[in-house]
Amino acid sequence: MYRAQPERIGRLKQPWKGKINPFKIIDGVYFVGTYQASSHLLDTGDGLILFDTGYENTTYLVLNSIHQLGFDVKDIKYIVNTHWHGDHTEGTAPIADLSGAKTVIGRKDAEKAKQYFDPDIIVKDGDSITLGNVTVRFMETPGHTEGTISFLFEKEHDGKKYLVGSFGGAGANTLRKDTVEFDGAREMYLDSIARLKKCDVDVFLGNHCWNNDTERRYQEMVKTGKNTFIDKTAWTEFLDYCEDRVLKILQAEKNL
Repeated sequence: MYRAQPERIGRLKQPWKGKINPFKIIDGVYFVGTYQASSHLLDTGDGLILFDTGYENTTYLVLNSIHQLGFDVKDIKYIVNTHWHGDHTEGTAPIADLSGAKTVIGRKDAEKAKQYFDPDIIVKDGDSITLGNVTVRFMETPGHTEGTISFLFEKEHDGKKYLVGSFGGAGANTLRKDTVEFDGAREMYLDSIARLKKCDVDVFLGNHCWNNDTERRYQEMVKTGKNTFIDKTAWTEFLDYCEDRVLKILQAEKNL
């Protein structure tokens, strides 16, 4: 059962309280983020791709997590930013500076992202990046922001291929009448969900840890030895939740 974003003010003011120990999700895919915002690392066999970097004041935690896993930040070749909001991009400039990585953002978020970093690669729907043995595909999924991008890639784990995916901007905090960032945002958000539902995702990476119950799934994996992240139902259940949440917002507005 998914729920609304939990209280996190204390962890924002004291970022160390949001520390989550890094761990392997499936072969080559790792969680390196914090409670405040998720970050994921992909080992392609010929360099690393980092997805989202979190807040500026948690950058040291992300870097430490990468180091704890035995990786070198200088091996990061691309930093993919799912949308321009600071909780996903404030750490991009310092990590890009340390690593020399190319920064990636969706075309309609590129201008706003410049307040946090200078984009090197601007992607549109259907674009992809290939590094080593992995091709990451991008979908434009506007709604949360106008230029939100979601990503998909195939990765082998224990001899079997799985489709890994992430909804790049699931939050409804920008979809209420008084917070909408651009015209048609709610309609585009619902259309993005409909498109994402057509993707047969096996491993769902949450944009925030509460999207896919990151901590609970990891604890269960440690306790039972079963990989709880390989779960076809998690993707569609979350998308259903996101859709229902926005429909309720729209209905509530009609009832005013």
